[in-house]
Amino acid sequence: MLLRFWGRLAGLILLAAAGSAAADEFPATARFSDIRVDVRPLRDKGAGLQAEALAADLTEALRRNFSDRIGGRGPRLVVVVSSLSLRPYAGSGARPGLGGNFQTDYLEGEALLVGPKGQILGRHPQMTAMPSSYGGAWYDPQFEGRRLAAIADIYAQWLARDLPRE
Repeated sequence: MLLRFWGRLAGLILLAAAGSAAADEFPATARFSDIRVDVRPLRDKGAGLQAEALAADLTEALRRNFSDRIGGRGPRLVVVVSSLSLRPYAGSGARPGLGGNFQTDYLEGEALLVGPKGQILGRHPQMTAMPSSYGGAWYDPQFEGRRLAAIADIYAQWLARDLPRE
């Protein structure tokens, strides 16, 4: 039992050290001149209209969550979306006695701090996961659109929370 405790403690310390090293790769920034979303990696994988809808939802969510930090002469914030996974969903997915929903949607990307000459000043990779049920009733025709908007909003909220300020 004591060995397990020390093993977990060591794991937590390593995780904290790795997290702090990653956070140092993105310099503290008070303001961004602009915010853009790049979904070309998704389009290259054949996402097409879904990628374009995500770009619109994520751009809106980022502008809302960073509204107090947009404008002026600072560097640009560019979010490059590399992966989107919306699981097939038709109800709870739970099995009696085994717990909750195992269907999860994922959005993965990287926030880039881009200088005036296009140089990359900082990087912050991020993945967001949420239950597929966040889009509401699965039989509603607007279900998929609400799932995209929900995961974009959660991604933007976490990014606004995690990026260091000056």
